[in-house]
Parts: sequence; structure tokens; C-alpha cells
Amino acid sequence: MCIGVPGQIRAIDGNQAKVDVCGIQRDVDLTLVGSCDENGQPRLGQWVLVHVGFAMSVINEAEARDTARRATEHV
Repeated sequence: MCIGVPGQIRAIDGNQAKVDVCGIQRDVDLTLVGSCDENGQPRLGQWVLVHVGFAMSVINEAEARDTARRATEHV
């Protein structure tokens, strides 16, 4: 099992992005994220689930907030 942390894409440069994770800007690789928009590209403001520096999947805002809430319950 891996633990993913939700983050919101703030800037994109090729396959790399600056993602806001709990208020901290992280460098994240977008290579593994599938089709994100009609052109198959990730977009600003989109939420992703991040694990060890890679965006593993695209999630919606409700999923992001629920994941963050559940993670803090176990800390």
C-alpha cells in the first residue's frame, strides 16, 4: 500500500509541475498521469494524488479534501 497526498497544480513546465501540497510547493513529475483534459495534458488548478514525487492520479477537489481529512485523523 502506498500513501498518496493530495496537491493542486500551480505551474507546469513540460512533464514537471509545482504542486501545492498542504501549503508547501513541491516539484512533481506528471509523466504517470493519464489524460487530464481534452488534449491529454494536465492543467493548472487540477488536483492530483502525489506519491514520492510523482502524480499518480487525477482527483477532484472533494476527493482531495476527504483524503487530506482522513490522513490527519491518523496522525
